Amino acid sequence: MHTEVTFEEYKKLIAKVIQWEYEYYVLDEPTATDYEYDQSIKELESIEKLHPKWREPDSPTYRVGGIALNSFTQVQHNNSLLSLDNSYNKEELLAFDRRIKAVIKDIEYVVEYKIDGLSVALKYEKGIFVQGATRGNGEIGENITENLKTVKSIPLRLTQPIDITVRGEVFISKKQFLMMNLKQMELGLKEFANPRNAAAGSLRQLDSKITAQRPLDIFVFDILNSSDKKNSHFENLKWLENLGFKVSKSFHYRNMEDINSDIEKFTQERKNLSFDIDGLVIKVDNLKQRDILGFKSKSPKWAIAYKFPPEGQVTILEDIIVQVGRTGVLTPTAVLKPVLVAGSTISRATLHNQDFIDEKDIRIGDYVTIQKAGDVIPQIVTVLKEKRKGLEVPFKLPEICPVCGTPTIKYEGEVALRCPNEICPAKTSRQLIHFVSREAMNIDGFGESIVLQLIEAGFLNDVSDIYHLKDKRVELIQLDRLGEKSIDNLIGAIEKSKNNNLDKLINGFGIPLVGKVASRNLCEHFGNLNSMSKASVEDLIAIDEIGKKMAESIMNFFNDEQQQLIIERLIESGINTNYKQSTVQSDSLKGKKIVVTGSLEHFTREEIKEKIIALGGKPASSVSNNTDFVIVGKSPGSKYDKAIQLGVEIITEEEFLNSF
Repeated sequence: MHTEVTFEEYKKLIAKVIQWEYEYYVLDEPTATDYEYDQSIKELESIEKLHPKWREPDSPTYRVGGIALNSFTQVQHNNSLLSLDNSYNKEELLAFDRRIKAVIKDIEYVVEYKIDGLSVALKYEKGIFVQGATRGNGEIGENITENLKTVKSIPLRLTQPIDITVRGEVFISKKQFLMMNLKQMELGLKEFANPRNAAAGSLRQLDSKITAQRPLDIFVFDILNSSDKKNSHFENLKWLENLGFKVSKSFHYRNMEDINSDIEKFTQERKNLSFDIDGLVIKVDNLKQRDILGFKSKSPKWAIAYKFPPEGQVTILEDIIVQVGRTGVLTPTAVLKPVLVAGSTISRATLHNQDFIDEKDIRIGDYVTIQKAGDVIPQIVTVLKEKRKGLEVPFKLPEICPVCGTPTIKYEGEVALRCPNEICPAKTSRQLIHFVSREAMNIDGFGESIVLQLIEAGFLNDVSDIYHLKDKRVELIQLDRLGEKSIDNLIGAIEKSKNNNLDKLINGFGIPLVGKVASRNLCEHFGNLNSMSKASVEDLIAIDEIGKKMAESIMNFFNDEQQQLIIERLIESGINTNYKQSTVQSDSLKGKKIVVTGSLEHFTREEIKEKIIALGGKPASSVSNNTDFVIVGKSPGSKYDKAIQLGVEIITEEEFLNSF
């Protein structure tokens, strides 16, 4: 197929994919669909298999990982990767400023976010990425080059053919971290403690193919070695952006008093960021002045970290309840005396599993400290054992399912306790709730309360019953809180969902280990439900990102007699079983840069991005003079204010739906 491809054509394909990666992972302004990107990667792999000597050092195929290592080798850093002194209040920042001005009077500062990740050094020769290493002890780190090549926001080739070594912070965004832990829960595996640990563990995988599956990102924040760097750190950050690096937003200040005035603003804004920060970093901007100020043994005298105060609150754990998920996993949940944490009232927090409870020795009646993981998910951080009075009650997950009474089991290699009963009412209800959700069949108006009501009334036993509700319209109208108009709207939405693309249905099935991405991959490979249902484990493993466990889970699902009957009923009801490849629906938004802010009613963030791309537009993450318009939902944030300030057009979600 590729025998006639020339080397120049191969290099042009590399350049195109690199540009797509830069737009998607650095600018957050994608111009290519996931399908286009995936197909181009496959084409590159095919060409390089035929012409292995052609493989360029910046080929995007390095992103998928390579051969597993037995261990990491050590790297001696040419420039020390220093740590920072910490400060915890404004007085300490003013004291730092006085020490600086005792040596140099006229000082300007740069303030950066203190990213909560893992520090690394990236070395480039003639613009090509040649080595990446962990910070280690600051002098010696570990060579993790192959793993860092899989991080798509790290350029493999710079825009200029220069020699340079830079320092950056590898992290996992709040949203991606939550998705990782949801997947861990579905698999019955131990959840990651926090984004920083997840990022560090991902970078230290000996098999870079595993690292490639983790949603790692990076911000580059310093030049360790280059003959071309400028005398201003602030200008150097801009230069790094021009070289192709992803650089976090920075702020220029003329004095420490102004920084202190903005501390509260930074503290409040941190919850609106898509990534975790635990403080700010304040640096002298002028590099020559830094040389005069010098260093301590392990930290520079010209920089300091300001650490945000913890947002934890103390409350009482009043009870522990157990919920059964759609895959049968028993999840313990703490019932808390309501307490205000980071701007919202918290009354519940997940306890994950029995190992988590035992490790922290959590008991009913304990005083506990609550924080929000990633400023989003409530979690118990510490147990205040010194407050115990002897009346606290230890907790163990039940040996029988609290819903159906079936003895619970724990599979080898898993931390989760499960109900093995396939017809457990709790699993059925969770499965139905998932099936109608936005991530799956997206049946408008079919919320959790209606699902539970219809289950209780005997109308729903499995997902195929949903498409026969139209035959029971008269009986449904008699139910409490469901009028004739509501029922007709619901039946209309159900009928509409029959035309959904096949990946929505596959995701809706809730096959263990199979999520949204895997559902789409399956559909793109097989094209229809019939072919997919007949696939062997070997057929399935041949698909990108589908391993043996997932393949076995898929095959077991389609071989299950009960599932076969459900699928037959779905087909009889007229549900779509074919997959249509994603294409641009129109060019009504061609070339337009669009920002979304606030809570949306009709779309998830991913759905609105897909819609914009399908109409030829470019989703953007920040508002600028180049933004064409901003779509505003409920409770919009600073992007809304910025749009007003710059005079950018603002439209509501309803106006977007009606216009496009």
